[in-house]
Amino acid sequence: MKVSFSKATINTIKADSVIVFTFSDEELLNSTADKLDKFLGGQIRSAVSLGDFKGKEKEILVLYPLDSGLKARRILIVGLGEREKITLEKIRRSCAVASKRAQSLKSETIAIEFPNYSLLKDKIDEPLSYISQSIIESSVLALYKFDKYFTDEEKKNKKVREVILFSPDDSREIREGVRVADIVCDAVYFARDLANAPANEIYPETLAEKAVKSGRKYGYKVKVLGKEQIQKLGMGGLLAVNSGSARPPRFIIMEYNGNPRSNERYVLVGKGITFDSGGISLKPAQGMGEMKMDMSGAAAVIATIQAVARLKLPVNVVGLVPATENLPSGSAYKPGDILRTYIGKTIEVDNTDAEGRIILADALGYAQRYKPTAIIDLATLTGACVVALGYFATGMFGNNEQLMEEIKKAGEKTYERVWQLPTWDEYDQLIKSDVADVKNTGGRWAGAITAAKFLEKFVGNYPWVHLDIAGTAMLDKEYDYQPKGGSGVGVRLLVEFFRNKAKGK
Repeated sequence: MKVSFSKATINTIKADSVIVFTFSDEELLNSTADKLDKFLGGQIRSAVSLGDFKGKEKEILVLYPLDSGLKARRILIVGLGEREKITLEKIRRSCAVASKRAQSLKSETIAIEFPNYSLLKDKIDEPLSYISQSIIESSVLALYKFDKYFTDEEKKNKKVREVILFSPDDSREIREGVRVADIVCDAVYFARDLANAPANEIYPETLAEKAVKSGRKYGYKVKVLGKEQIQKLGMGGLLAVNSGSARPPRFIIMEYNGNPRSNERYVLVGKGITFDSGGISLKPAQGMGEMKMDMSGAAAVIATIQAVARLKLPVNVVGLVPATENLPSGSAYKPGDILRTYIGKTIEVDNTDAEGRIILADALGYAQRYKPTAIIDLATLTGACVVALGYFATGMFGNNEQLMEEIKKAGEKTYERVWQLPTWDEYDQLIKSDVADVKNTGGRWAGAITAAKFLEKFVGNYPWVHLDIAGTAMLDKEYDYQPKGGSGVGVRLLVEFFRNKAKGK
């Protein structure tokens, strides 16, 4: 899908569908009607007078030009609600539903009019560039569908070839927002495609191949370790989880050095369980198919580094992905086993379905080799986090308040929001083992917290944040600009985090 900016007006822009924003305030709604009804023969005023359109948030009115002065085939007026209550997220959501409506009308080109900034700037404390970025992101992300395996053309996504943001002002800021949005959306699509792909397409070897291909294309280093190298490193956690699978594990190392003069280096770690059956502690059959998405953390890490590299941000980032399947077999690891990890700490296996933290233990230990400024891991780690926070917030845990505050700030801006949960010392007793350094489960209570406490034991003294994306990465229904299935969560959040770092924020 092509994304572009055009210096144009409502009567010069050419597109199958043009999206125009309006507020529900009577004066502002009338102003929209005054601007457009000369091309639309009074259709807006007629709809308003009949009560068919009030400009409420996400309300859409589809109109057809009666005047040859317009080059657009149709106009979609979308409501933003009251101006006094406007937020950037409301603009995103209204733009998303309008874009999907345009797509349903088989539009190949969608043009979006940049809203009147004078009506926004006292309510939304963001520059033109970020508003334009948000508009494009919401439109493009709303149009995503994983449809590569449909053979019936009628079931395939109605393809939009181009999304255009237009304004009569040829603003450098608006153009920059469009450029950034294009790169970020491409990365989110990449993460969604990886997560949504079936486990017979994406498994450790092919996940690694995707990372290698991205690195070659966008200019960052990728090294892939095979089973023999993993054995030499002593990654007993990754090897144990892999022991039930016929497919060998991979350990993917990505390095982007955008600021060689800086000693700061951030390490991202992504859980790469390409399919999780639960192993010997087998999951119920219902819903097991969703476990192809248990590598969403890995997908987010690979896609984030791709976006950071394409944006040429002056930051240094390392990505680590331990990748394996978790399957039952005669050679699979078992409850009661004791594993020795990369840093030498031992783990008592209480439940083989708590495997994500086991492979992350090795990766977090390996992260210490870089003497990192900070470590951030992303993992679809616990159902307990979904129970606690649902599908609308990522669970955040960590040992550094400043780092967590910076991630929270990025989450509020992108609306990939995080919610901090405690990591108090009292929770350590729940994962105390009688026979090893730590046990891999803590029982029924505080499951998301005890998983985080487990991970904490492998990060050393480095600043660290754990993001449990179990609820936000795998969605059970479609939302405005998030599809059912793999959401690609974490990419926009982390790109914003690193953009802030690049600006010294």
